[in-house]
Amino acid sequence: MIVQTLTTHPSDSYSLLDSGEGEKLEQFGSVIVARPDPQVLWKKLLPPNEWEKADIYFFRKGEKSGWQFRKKIPERWELQFGGLHFWIRPSAFKHVGLFPEQLPNWEWLKQVISHSARDGSVSGGKSKVINQPQVLNLFGYTGGATLACVQAGAAVVHVDGSKVAITLARENTALSGLANKPIRWILDDVTTFVKREIKRGRRYDGLILDPPAYGHGPKKEIWKIEKDFLPLLDLCAKILSDEPIFFLMNGYASGYSEIAYGNALYDIISKSNIEIGELTIQESSNDGRLLPAGIFARLAFSKK
Repeated sequence: MIVQTLTTHPSDSYSLLDSGEGEKLEQFGSVIVARPDPQVLWKKLLPPNEWEKADIYFFRKGEKSGWQFRKKIPERWELQFGGLHFWIRPSAFKHVGLFPEQLPNWEWLKQVISHSARDGSVSGGKSKVINQPQVLNLFGYTGGATLACVQAGAAVVHVDGSKVAITLARENTALSGLANKPIRWILDDVTTFVKREIKRGRRYDGLILDPPAYGHGPKKEIWKIEKDFLPLLDLCAKILSDEPIFFLMNGYASGYSEIAYGNALYDIISKSNIEIGELTIQESSNDGRLLPAGIFARLAFSKK
């Protein structure tokens, strides 16, 4: 396996301003956000007055938690990030609808897909996609990976157990000018859906999995990664096409090592060139510390 660290660097649209003592200070466009992060075990670099500039911050006090607003901001605001557009909307679970650490994976997806999807011209000067890869995105959330894939020329089936998440993903699609792209939106339990796809004989050239540690499907199906992850991987192996393009897995707050993800992927793929590692975000301070923000295991298949 190939071990590497993927890093999202500061940009005009998003920056990690500082982190420390269980919190991170971020800037999404013109809005500064302070929120907890369990990975942050070090000290803050910026003085308290800089943290006090946060427009909103997420607090936890006993059993109570939520956002507090230091100034009036919109319920949601638009952010251009990674060549895509997203609605940033603070949720009750401290998330904002965007995971910036995924940017290197989106860039990788675009590169891998663009090598397989080619635009060709037909009569009348119109264009069509030749060799359009078929991608399945499980636990698709607000659609970053889905948008990256269709932007690069793939057709995507986007599956999530949350109606709210799918609505946000569809809104991001329209905001990014990709509403006319081939995306199927599926509200379902991912394991149930994959089993049905196997019965239908459907196959996919690319698979994306971003499972939570714990979650619920639309019919209150319970997902526990320690119990359901390996059976789902076995099912996914059965819906890969004869000449697959890629397999990408992400992990966040699950407590597992990237090596564990790599070993699990190797069990069903048996390829030595699997890439594994950490997803990180670089602070915009002079120190440039890296904030660990998740793990990944991925593989771009070699063409026969």
